[in-house]
Amino acid sequence: MKIRNTLFASASIAGMLAAPVAQAQSMDEIVAAAKEEGMLTTIALPHSWCGYGDIIASFKAKYPEITVNELNPDAGSADEIEAVKANKDNKGPQAPDVLDVGLAFGPSAQAEGLLSPYKVSTWDSIPAEIKDADGHWAGAYYGVMGFVVNTDLVPNPPQDWADLLKPEYAGMVALAGDPRASNQAILAVLAAGLSTGAAAGEASGQAGLEFFKQLNDAGNFVPVIGKAGTLAQGTTPIVIAWDFNGQSWARELAGNPPVEIVIPKSTVAGLYVQAISAYAPQPNAAKLWMEHIFSDEGQLGYIKGGCTTARFGELVAAGKVPQEMLDAMPPAEAYETAVFPTVAEQDANKAAVTAGWDATVGANVAE
Repeated sequence: MKIRNTLFASASIAGMLAAPVAQAQSMDEIVAAAKEEGMLTTIALPHSWCGYGDIIASFKAKYPEITVNELNPDAGSADEIEAVKANKDNKGPQAPDVLDVGLAFGPSAQAEGLLSPYKVSTWDSIPAEIKDADGHWAGAYYGVMGFVVNTDLVPNPPQDWADLLKPEYAGMVALAGDPRASNQAILAVLAAGLSTGAAAGEASGQAGLEFFKQLNDAGNFVPVIGKAGTLAQGTTPIVIAWDFNGQSWARELAGNPPVEIVIPKSTVAGLYVQAISAYAPQPNAAKLWMEHIFSDEGQLGYIKGGCTTARFGELVAAGKVPQEMLDAMPPAEAYETAVFPTVAEQDANKAAVTAGWDATVGANVAE
């Protein structure tokens, strides 16, 4: 499957879909109201993640009247949801207006009444399989799980999950998040489980936990959240992370040290969905942000950041994606075996991983 042009079709998602409805406000009204609010509060948007530095900068340039208040850039998806819950009655700067969370967290947050529906003007261009029927959330971009390797320290990079257990990788392998809260890390455990032959869902979660127990018992696992700095310093010479993060870190490090991104034979594609908090202090600024990230400009920002986006195929077909952006992305062939877990599979995997990590693996992953 050419996953850059065909996003996954899941009956568990598709069954939730319906035709778009008209918005109550015009764009002019939203812009005026957002400028009156004067602020947008984001959360968990590192500037190195999927081009967010440039996307935020372009939003600021377009709407200089709106201050962007960035909360906890390194938070995980679960942390974002908790921030909404903790600030239901708070209209101050600690309450997030918008969310960027892993797919499994979108429907669950919707079920808890934490999301406010809104359909952007490009709604019809977003594939039906990756958006909620009533506009509570929509997928903006995705990547695939890979190994990001400092080849100064690891001249023979691992090619598949079983390789990570080899003695030559002692004290080298890390996750790019806490598997008890980070969608990226939770899906890394799912991918490891798939590599053992387990089916996506609870089985992959259990098998993935056993894999990381072996990795930890062998002394190969490093309980430090991997990022560009730890990769370069040698604290975490091998980081299991989304390919777009690996690309971003490689650009940041500019060859010092050299970085290689390996897509293992068993890998998963992870979709991230965007939503507005039902308790957003600045709901109009939130709508304006959603319009921005799903516009041509916002989607190109994600692509420049190394991500495949909701509107990728449409933008490529229209000749709107510069060739240098396409050339900078890893070849599509590397992604063809990636598995797109359904919402139900991700939910079951997440439950197994978050509940079982401490008891099974026993490694406290932290900064």
